[in-house]
Amino acid sequence: MVHNGYLLGIDIGSSSVKASLVEVTSGRAIASAQSPSEELPILAVKPGWAEQDPELWWEHVVKSTRMCFQQSSIDPSAVLSIGIAYQMHGLVIVGKDHKPLRPSIIWCDSRAVTYGDKAFHDLGEEYCLSRFLNSPGNFTASKLKWVKENEPAIFDRIHKIMLPGDYIAMKLSG
Repeated sequence: MVHNGYLLGIDIGSSSVKASLVEVTSGRAIASAQSPSEELPILAVKPGWAEQDPELWWEHVVKSTRMCFQQSSIDPSAVLSIGIAYQMHGLVIVGKDHKPLRPSIIWCDSRAVTYGDKAFHDLGEEYCLSRFLNSPGNFTASKLKWVKENEPAIFDRIHKIMLPGDYIAMKLSG
């Protein structure tokens, strides 16, 4: 018999963070919340750039999750598992203290496309398409190469490299 507990789903979008509590035995959504109610800011220092502060995502994970527990009156200890969905190809880099070293370069940022295009050419189209199913033009590795070449002092302090959902998993688990 399945234990009567709950699942917490968290979605880290570029416009907001959403959370839902789902009852395990019935699959029924018990509570859902979104934070903020308006869109999250996207920093665009230059044309084609798009960055977000990972700490802002965390702030809204906490808010949306609390709202779910307030709506449902469910004890957080009844949560059996947490699933995280997130925007892909966002580069989050943290130092040894696990704090972000810079804003995340998110999925829609195009500053590193030339690095990815060069990798596509150097690795070969067939290799990339058979293994990545795409050109690495806007992939996280291209963004990391951009940081290495344009922000070497930050690059030298990198302890961990992760995607947005990994950052939230790290915050949840330490």
